[in-house]
Amino acid sequence: MKRTSLELSRLSLGTAPLAGLFAGVKDQDSDDLINTSLSQGMNYFDTAPLYGHGMAETRLGRILKNVKEPYVLETKVGRVLKYVEKAEPMPWFPEADPHIQPVFDYSRDGILKSFNDSLERLGVDHIDIALMHDAEDHIDEAINNAYPVLSDLKAQGMIKAIGIGINFCDVAIKIMKAVDLDIALIAGRYTLLDQSAQRELLPYAIERKVDITIGGIFNSGVLANPVKGATFEYLPASDEIIKRAQAIGAFLGERAIPLTAAALQFPLRHPAITSVLTGSRSSAELLSNIKDFDLELPANIWSELEDAGLIERL
Repeated sequence: MKRTSLELSRLSLGTAPLAGLFAGVKDQDSDDLINTSLSQGMNYFDTAPLYGHGMAETRLGRILKNVKEPYVLETKVGRVLKYVEKAEPMPWFPEADPHIQPVFDYSRDGILKSFNDSLERLGVDHIDIALMHDAEDHIDEAINNAYPVLSDLKAQGMIKAIGIGINFCDVAIKIMKAVDLDIALIAGRYTLLDQSAQRELLPYAIERKVDITIGGIFNSGVLANPVKGATFEYLPASDEIIKRAQAIGAFLGERAIPLTAAALQFPLRHPAITSVLTGSRSSAELLSNIKDFDLELPANIWSELEDAGLIERL
């Protein structure tokens, strides 16, 4: 990273899927997945209290406590997990504890509780990177409440880097202009289907020396398999989106390039991007992603996609 001594693997592991995003994942499959990522040289792990309502942090911590090699652990603040008699239905994590409800809390006490609860679930005494999570409706609180708390924790050595995890470029820029961030995790805004981050956010990040991690590189599924019923931004993809993804896939297919390989490698064409976050549900899925990520692509493939009008010019 530009501002810290942390070194991030170029391909990193997001833990929402292994915590049962949309469908359950068994403990053993999750353990195998995390161990596979470590064996493949991945050292950067992103998690959050939201994922599985604490399950992702618990599962990740269970494996990492036995790891001696250096790794980079990233979690998030902005939500606390509250015990309730019956949680409101949340289709993202159908097998989460029905008595645990994630609740936004960007107060000073809420940020400290979120952070300390994460330490306990992860079984660690510090966090490498703490991100303010989904702050689009809490911008002022993130700037005025959350950031000062995280800055204090950084001064105490409890965290090494402060950032945001968000889907909205305009919000990311607003927060980046107001406080001194080290890193930003941006989901879905620099992919083969959506290059909006390159217009203002990525150039500004370079100017401010803020590392960028890109998540959501398949736009929640449609770039992995662009067929009717695929999802885009966690909702059913429109016919227009499916046709665009199919057109990109056909163009790449004529050059014997898998769509998934191009989707995984695309973000790193931009100098602002430090790491690409991949979420997998199994070791087999992760190994397939790694194979695609390591596949050598023609150097001119991005300019060819630009010339064909399939992606914006850099």
